[in-house]
Amino acid sequence: MTTSERLPPDGGSHGTTAVAPPRHSVWSTLREAVRGSHQDYTQAPIGRAVVLLAVPMVLEMMMESVFLVVDVFFVGKLGADAITTVGVTESMMTILYAAAIGLSIGATATVARRIGEKDPEAAAHAGAQAILLGVAFGAIVGVIGALFAPQLLAAMGASDDVVRTGGTFARVMLGASVNVVLLFLINAVFRGAGDAAIAMRVLWFANAINIVLGPLLIFGIGPFPELGVTGAAIGTSIGRGCGVLMQLYHLTRPGGRIRIRRQHLWLDPPVMRGILRISGTAVFQNFIGTASWVGLVRILTGFGSAAVAGNTIGIRIVVFAILPAFGVANAGATLVGQNLGAGKPDRAEQAAWKAGLYNTIVLGIVGLGFLLFAPQLISLFSNDPEVTAYGVRCLRIVAAGFLFYGYGLVFTAAFNGAGDAWTPTWINLACFWMLELPLAWVLAHTLGFGPTGVFIAVSVAFSTLAFVSGYLFSKGNWKTKRV
Repeated sequence: MTTSERLPPDGGSHGTTAVAPPRHSVWSTLREAVRGSHQDYTQAPIGRAVVLLAVPMVLEMMMESVFLVVDVFFVGKLGADAITTVGVTESMMTILYAAAIGLSIGATATVARRIGEKDPEAAAHAGAQAILLGVAFGAIVGVIGALFAPQLLAAMGASDDVVRTGGTFARVMLGASVNVVLLFLINAVFRGAGDAAIAMRVLWFANAINIVLGPLLIFGIGPFPELGVTGAAIGTSIGRGCGVLMQLYHLTRPGGRIRIRRQHLWLDPPVMRGILRISGTAVFQNFIGTASWVGLVRILTGFGSAAVAGNTIGIRIVVFAILPAFGVANAGATLVGQNLGAGKPDRAEQAAWKAGLYNTIVLGIVGLGFLLFAPQLISLFSNDPEVTAYGVRCLRIVAAGFLFYGYGLVFTAAFNGAGDAWTPTWINLACFWMLELPLAWVLAHTLGFGPTGVFIAVSVAFSTLAFVSGYLFSKGNWKTKRV
């Protein structure tokens, strides 16, 4: 974005001379993005609109990235079994994340479309119905996870030592599933409404609590009990719960783009069906993508704890870079949804391409940094030579495809923001289940590459997804989807 970009003129009135629209410097735009903007994203210059939405979304995801890395940093001091516990539990929770993200996609698409149509009351009603769906789903998963966590760890191929070390950790993490779902879902409602700065503050608040409580409970600092790896789960769950409370405060107070009141909470089956029509497909879409991670971890467990631990550290660092890129992708999804609601499909397409360009530039630079400094980064989390070797290999191979991931993330989000959840679902199915998993198995076992084969399969699959999604996005069929 250049400093010469301007807000659109008001058109003047009754033949009077039009007043030149105000200029916005880069710094003033960044400050406005962090503070929160009430900009009409269907009218502002596209570059400015992308930045106003993307900056708080990127900062939001950066805090989530910091938490993921810090969490593994402290748990890593407890040894390979503790790291493996986190890695295997997180691989199971990816299924929960897939469902939460799927529900969030339906909420974002529906809320954004109603905001684009200038109907905030309908947007609030849709957001409330999405939240009710999320509470029901999270409660069911939480009960099942709390009851059967050790058995689920064992089914994932975890050793007896890992099950003993991490059984309670998994119970706490899975048992608090409602908090996980609501944190995703309510922030998606804010993003769809264009209140990205509130979503940012919520996640910063929640994860700041996580980061402070984690080491206190893991190591028993001061008056806190020494709980080991279980302390990380308790700190995480408390932080997420506090984040949800903050979300509910902002969602119900006056003055925001969207405000949920009591009358919005009555069950509305037609609205729920509309959200589930998108969300159901999106849940399957994300299940395909995240279940492939479960499959990859299952392949890696056959090569021992060091391979899983190295993969866990490497992927956490990758996620450190990828999650902020999801922030830019989410900005693209919001702009696509709102502009389609305003009857501006061409503007929606331009917004997605510009968001993809910004994403690719940043990820390309980060990927180069990972290639050059992988040993130094991995050594921050483990001094085990075997774990470090696997982690360096994972980080370098996966980062080699970063140049392509930026567009892939944005196009996938743009399809979903338009309400076209089936296109990225088929793309995920082809790239992850039909390409990534078979390729990982063949490279790891048949061709004897071991864990390196798994890392190669990840990079190939994500790069392929970027090219396929770009081609299908350019065809423009998503512009006709109704929400």
